[in-house]
Amino acid sequence: MVSSTERYLDGHPGRNDGMRADAQRNYDRLLEEARQAFIVHGTDVALEDIARHAGVGIGTLYRHFPDRYSLMNAVFQQELDALTARSHELIAEDDPAQALITWLHAVAVHSAAYRGLAAAIMDAGDTRMVQCKTALRTAGGTLLRRAQQAGAIRDDATIADLLRLTSAIVLAVEKNPEERGLFGRLMSLAVDGMRTREDERPTEPAAEDVRGRADDSAREDAGRAADQDTGRDTDVRDGVPEDESPASRPG
Repeated sequence: MVSSTERYLDGHPGRNDGMRADAQRNYDRLLEEARQAFIVHGTDVALEDIARHAGVGIGTLYRHFPDRYSLMNAVFQQELDALTARSHELIAEDDPAQALITWLHAVAVHSAAYRGLAAAIMDAGDTRMVQCKTALRTAGGTLLRRAQQAGAIRDDATIADLLRLTSAIVLAVEKNPEERGLFGRLMSLAVDGMRTREDERPTEPAAEDVRGRADDSAREDAGRAADQDTGRDTDVRDGVPEDESPASRPG
């Protein structure tokens, strides 16, 4: 059975071809009021309040947007266009890893502006917030693949995991508003975790150490061979040649 949300998402949120002028005005007012309400009050604001501030009834809101997630998709799609454009700009950066990190910071700022968006993206099922998640993953996926191909980001990282991690950081900051610098610290930890590291590879003896030990061994062998040629054995206990020990000297 196809839900009302799925039927809505088969269309084009934000595009209302053939809509009457008065219906278009209602649609636009609802979107603007929803955008402001999400920023000020969070995404769990009452839909009745959005409809009232838009000057329409709740029935009109539901005719345009079957449920809360349909409205959120329509509002956030407008904002996601900016994130998509930013990803296209960053694809030309010389440092692929830094380009990805810069974009994830932009996603975090976007999520923080709309309180509750991070939780909505993380909690939404396959048929909720579909367009929002798809747009984010498409925009960030290209940046991630480029960074992985450059060997700068771990191969097992996925854009879905990085977005979940970014959303989780935003949630943590939302729940701890009094802790200054928390966002920067958590993002720094996340960035360190996604980068590839030389010291994570299996360790082997350094080539210089191997050559050094081989040279020392060769010198020792050469020294013993020289002593044997002269017939002089070294007394290891006191470093005095055996044939010059006190017992062998004339009285």
